[in-house]
Amino acid sequence: MAPSADLERDLLRAVHDAGAVDDTGAWAEDRGVEHATVVGVVKSLIAAEMVDASPIPHSRLALTATGAEFAEHGSAESRALAGVPADGGELASVKAALGPVAALGFPAAMAAKWIKVDKSSGEARVVRVVEGTPADVVGAACASLAAGAALDDATAAALKKRKLAAVETWTTYRVGKGPAFALERVALATDVTASMVATGAWKTATFKTLNLDALGTLPAGGALHPLLKVRAAYRAIFVGMGFAEMDTNAWVESAFWNFDALFQPQQHPARDAHDTFFLADPPTTPLSTVPAGYAARVRAVHERGGHGSCGYDAPWAPAEAEKNLLRTHTTAVSSRMLFKIAQAGFRPARMFSIDRVFRNEAVDRTHLAEFHQVEGLVCAPGLGLGDLIGTLRAFFDRLGLTKLRFKPAYNPYTEPSMEIFAFSDQLGKWIEVGNSGLFRPEMLRPMGLPDGVRVAAWGLSLERPTMILYGIDNIRDLFGHKVSLSTVRRNPVCRLGL
Repeated sequence: MAPSADLERDLLRAVHDAGAVDDTGAWAEDRGVEHATVVGVVKSLIAAEMVDASPIPHSRLALTATGAEFAEHGSAESRALAGVPADGGELASVKAALGPVAALGFPAAMAAKWIKVDKSSGEARVVRVVEGTPADVVGAACASLAAGAALDDATAAALKKRKLAAVETWTTYRVGKGPAFALERVALATDVTASMVATGAWKTATFKTLNLDALGTLPAGGALHPLLKVRAAYRAIFVGMGFAEMDTNAWVESAFWNFDALFQPQQHPARDAHDTFFLADPPTTPLSTVPAGYAARVRAVHERGGHGSCGYDAPWAPAEAEKNLLRTHTTAVSSRMLFKIAQAGFRPARMFSIDRVFRNEAVDRTHLAEFHQVEGLVCAPGLGLGDLIGTLRAFFDRLGLTKLRFKPAYNPYTEPSMEIFAFSDQLGKWIEVGNSGLFRPEMLRPMGLPDGVRVAAWGLSLERPTMILYGIDNIRDLFGHKVSLSTVRRNPVCRLGL
């Protein structure tokens, strides 16, 4: 095969001498090269506008692999007939002697009424029906086609029906001169180089044309996950309302900060291994890491009460408070931050957090063992239930949820407590969107917060509103290893009704 550079030069010379190459198929055959190679050269010259080409479609009837076998050895039915003894034979034995040709030959020979299967004697025997040896019309037609002969329409249709022949199509080209025709390709400059500027060669250089309308290749950049988009919207609302974000990067907590500091009893079901992931290594965090005196005050309020409470009247076990676990709520972060505020000298504060929490729950289409919790709190003197409701209305108004209802609820560390319901225009029904309440004095006073200081707090999920906004009905399609990256890239930016 001639190198492509030589082939290109020969093709350009042929077009120059004759005005055009009438058929690239014949031209390639004359030079003993594959037509596909010539087509590649032609397309390269078209891109350089050196030649123009018009397609010439071709088609022909050609034998399939089975048809080629019939052309060489005869049709399957004629070979099947030849394999049947004159006085017949046991069907299985005759088939075994014929081999693979029996699968095609026996049905065709029986359809042609050359043979039949006789079961009158109790065993299946194949016998001849036709006398002599009939003409092998199918085999002869295949042989004629293989020799290049033309077939009539009926014979061609019969071969195609039996998948012995099929129509092959291919394209050759008529090649003529293009607007930039030349006997040799001129290398086009793609950039103005320093040497061109220094020598002035850029003035006479021929540059490759640029398609300024081309869209180009899309950048292989990342895409924001729907959860991150909704998280960003929540964060913007909190910041706009004057809230500061809490540091939430500690996924592992001790039971003291996760439960005990929140006045949650050590006998509470949430502390069971069926609800909480406890760590095996390291299994505990010593209570000595808790600031001096605070653990003792927490123990006292659990066992004996105080601040208007009788406590739980049950022994408080330090070993239970020292257990390490994957935090079950970001309220553990709130307990640390409130204690820090109390020790630094109380000042009113508004804070929020959005991060991952873990619970030992059965995984289904609406629950995972890990999810995100959104929490906000306001810490100030004299706060009441009305302040909490007003803050919640201001918060959810910014989410586009203007219709709210509140239902009394119970939480170990808030009193009073309320579940929050909102009417979703998208779903056309009331849905639960969060939980809220005022932190109990039994939680706040041991921290050192002054009397009269109250903390209003609320929490909600990040996954549930995201599923509603993006029309996702299975949480495993939103969060986890089954998430489709292409779906993440296609999702639009969510505006939360703003």
